[in-house]
Amino acid sequence: MLDLDRLPDDRRDLASILRALRTAAGLSGERLAARCNLSQTKVSRIETGKAVPTVAEVELILHALATPPEVAERLLQLARVANTDFTNLRAFAEAGLWRAQEAITALIRSSTQVRQFLAVMPSGLLQTEDYARAVLTQTKGKVGRDVERTVAARLATQATLHDPGRRFSFLATENAIRWPVGNPKIMAGLCDRLAQVAEYPNVKLAIVPRDAWLPERPLHYFTLYDSRLAVTELFTGVMTHRDPKDIARLAAVFDTFSEHAVTGSAVTELLSHVRSDFMRQRN
Repeated sequence: MLDLDRLPDDRRDLASILRALRTAAGLSGERLAARCNLSQTKVSRIETGKAVPTVAEVELILHALATPPEVAERLLQLARVANTDFTNLRAFAEAGLWRAQEAITALIRSSTQVRQFLAVMPSGLLQTEDYARAVLTQTKGKVGRDVERTVAARLATQATLHDPGRRFSFLATENAIRWPVGNPKIMAGLCDRLAQVAEYPNVKLAIVPRDAWLPERPLHYFTLYDSRLAVTELFTGVMTHRDPKDIARLAAVFDTFSEHAVTGSAVTELLSHVRSDFMRQRN
């Protein structure tokens, strides 16, 4: 039996712990796989660290091995950590934000459905060149060294919007569109860009009016890539979620806000009003 106080906290050890538990139980990988209704190959990849198990898979394995509750809970915590990555924004800045943009492009190209919840500002897929430059210029730190390269990479990512085999759903708050990142001309241009993208056949743009009653508060930006991965952006960095329960929770948030959003011609009308407000500020 494993000593609870000596269980490591590093997620890299999760694989070896699960393998040790199976060995201690006197089970082969094939027998454990049968008990969990998993393939033997999947069990092998989990135990060798080649695949990160979901929390649900770890629950199945621990139940099959009759793991003591206190040990099981500690290992489930380790599994939750293993399914969540955090990358500090400083790491992105040091490597070059354009590299992070290329990683986003790769994620989009590997997905058939991309859903973005835009609580604070439109994402790079929706930004104009001037708006993107204004956002990056305002950011403090080392990002200023590669603004133009990052802007170019962000605009290049927008080419994925023209792939008819890929569906995009953008759910923005009205406040995200009204927040003045740049001068009124830049903001009016953003409204034009949003109206243009809303007409793409594989794009759905929905906006939550600022006077809508909401059952939850829009806390942060997140993107759902199919139902396999979710990314949330924070002030300090980016969280990547692989736990199906976390992904399902974010999908539920997306659906909840969608129920209070306007679409179609109502979006066009709302954008027109916002654009007019910005244009009046120029006079």
